[in-house]
Amino acid sequence: MKIAISGTYSTGKTTLTEALAIATEIPRTQARTMREILPDAVPGKTLEQCKPFELLTLGLSRLTERMINEEQFGDRFFSDGSSLHEWVYGAARLETGINPSESDLLLALKRIAGAPYASLHKGYIEAFGNVAKRHAKKTYSQFVHLPIEFDLVADGHRPVSEVFRQLSNDLLLNTLKELNIPYIVVGGELRERLLTIAQHFHLPLRMDPDEAIETAVNKVKAEAIEIENHRLSVLATQQA
Repeated sequence: MKIAISGTYSTGKTTLTEALAIATEIPRTQARTMREILPDAVPGKTLEQCKPFELLTLGLSRLTERMINEEQFGDRFFSDGSSLHEWVYGAARLETGINPSESDLLLALKRIAGAPYASLHKGYIEAFGNVAKRHAKKTYSQFVHLPIEFDLVADGHRPVSEVFRQLSNDLLLNTLKELNIPYIVVGGELRERLLTIAQHFHLPLRMDPDEAIETAVNKVKAEAIEIENHRLSVLATQQA
């Protein structure tokens, strides 16, 4: 029972995983976000300012952290994302540009400037992908994939575009098929998703689903505020 909750940016992975963990009392595991890792791994930069090798550093840091956290819960957990997500993030950015939210013209110019290094970057990403895929294949018993149904959250920390989101979504699904990992696609509002997953995996609910969802939503919001406050504190210290 190692179930990975999959999906690209702003599909509701974190809140759903938290609600599932609360309602079923099955542990939830995750890795810190790129935004949380950034101040330590690449001090003084935003994600948009990171160069390819710095993004690779972030991805490898997150993958390592994810593996360590998963080991703590043995053979029973819900995972917020998966090892595939760290790789897909890098692969999609290689395709769309380091900052996918930039204009098409600027992205095209940057691709031309970076052409001499493209094959090297691609090789690194492919090697990263091999490690991430191998881990996913041997670790997760099944995936629950969340489709793109909600608008991209404009929080100023997601240097992505709708093209990037769709590319990431397709890459995740194609990789699950390639690896022959069982998966289901679950859409709808949060309550519908929670009940569908619990029913599919025959999981008894230990708490009223509405109460679990309310608790999860409040917890995720509080964590987001804490993460942002910490980021600003670190940034102020670095600039002092």
